[in-house]
Amino acid sequence: MRSGRVLIVDDDADNRETLRDRLRLLGFEAGGAGSGREALAVLPEFDPDLILLDLQMPEMGGIEFLQTIRAQGVTTPVIVVTAYGSLENAVQAMREGAYDFITKPYDPAHLEVVIDRALERERLHRQTRLLQAQIEAQHGALVWEGPAMRQVLAMARQVADSFATVLLIGESGTGKEMVARQVHQWSPRRSRPFLPLNCAALSEALMESELFGHMRGAFTGAVSQKKGLFEEAQGGTIFLDEVGDTPSPIQGKLLRVLQDREVRPVGSTRSTRVDVRMIAATNRDLGKLVAEGKFREDLYFRLNVVSLPLPPLRDRPEDLAPLVKHFLQRFAREMKRPVPRLTPEAEGLLARYHWPGNVRELQNAMERAVVLTTAGQKIEPAVLAPALQTQPSGDALPLHLPFHEGVKAFKRQSLRHALERTGGNQTQAARHLGLQPTYFFRLMRTLGLKSPKAG
Repeated sequence: MRSGRVLIVDDDADNRETLRDRLRLLGFEAGGAGSGREALAVLPEFDPDLILLDLQMPEMGGIEFLQTIRAQGVTTPVIVVTAYGSLENAVQAMREGAYDFITKPYDPAHLEVVIDRALERERLHRQTRLLQAQIEAQHGALVWEGPAMRQVLAMARQVADSFATVLLIGESGTGKEMVARQVHQWSPRRSRPFLPLNCAALSEALMESELFGHMRGAFTGAVSQKKGLFEEAQGGTIFLDEVGDTPSPIQGKLLRVLQDREVRPVGSTRSTRVDVRMIAATNRDLGKLVAEGKFREDLYFRLNVVSLPLPPLRDRPEDLAPLVKHFLQRFAREMKRPVPRLTPEAEGLLARYHWPGNVRELQNAMERAVVLTTAGQKIEPAVLAPALQTQPSGDALPLHLPFHEGVKAFKRQSLRHALERTGGNQTQAARHLGLQPTYFFRLMRTLGLKSPKAG
């Protein structure tokens, strides 16, 4: 048996009553409204967990109702149930924040599946928002919504309480340092320092001095004694970014620190005990570097106690919209202007782009867009970064087709794109679309799709 409250917004009284009876049999508390305006009146008191919404209604239609509640900040999931609306209206409803749309007459069993999926997604979103609030309260904003980053952060939370060395693996711009900081904040070391070092930015001599410190007179220019990061971070965490670029002699010294928990400053004959947790990150294949003799195998094994792969932005499309919203709000706030909205054309360019620079590139693109957009105006494609403007246009929505044929074409296009993004992996494609794998496989058979071979 399910639980929760569902509001049915439909001007057809018979359909409302049929849906209400079915939902009550499933365990839901069901309420009804005959128009968008009536629904707005009952919404605050009824406080539904889910809304079933018709599009064509008197007084206030479904699209206007959606626009109104989203403008008010209501995030309740909405499933559009429509008989006469065009595909263009259904797609517009999705753009206005609807979770899904179903055409009448509908299969009751399919409606149950969609309701369950919407409520489960909302439950996960509530968990995500709670976790994000904890993170933002501690160190800035780490924004995500999809299952890929949720899985990474769940493992990060689990490993935070241990002393285990963590290796973050991912492309540049995926947020490795932010995840490292969050591991530190979740750990018992949170009150002690978190000190980052970019291993690719320093020469061997400078890196040795930065990490281990030096004695006065140890080399030319060493006019005073200096503590290294390992001593400065006593009781805390050191984050070694781009650890794959560490010079070979420094690799040996890092290994000794991990094994013996001691450091010896440059020019000193005495070692100092240190209690420091090490988190490393790389955008390179350390296993390949080991095979090529460019990285110590024993250090690799000591660093790779727990590895956390961070997915690139192109493999987490469900995170694009919340990230865009976050950056637009952030830069608009910094510039003391209203938060701009994107035109549909600009949204399309963002959705089709492959984001080789990941979240960092998206952040820069949104900052540029806010700077170049006049206050009160929408963000047009012309103000986006040149790389986004010159990309191929991609497939157009099938708005020229009759409604039911267009719905099938739209679903087929969505599934095909998800399969292309995941190299033909059907389970990952289902996850990207927020679908259960069994439902995804059934849709593929129904739509006559064949998966490309996974690479």
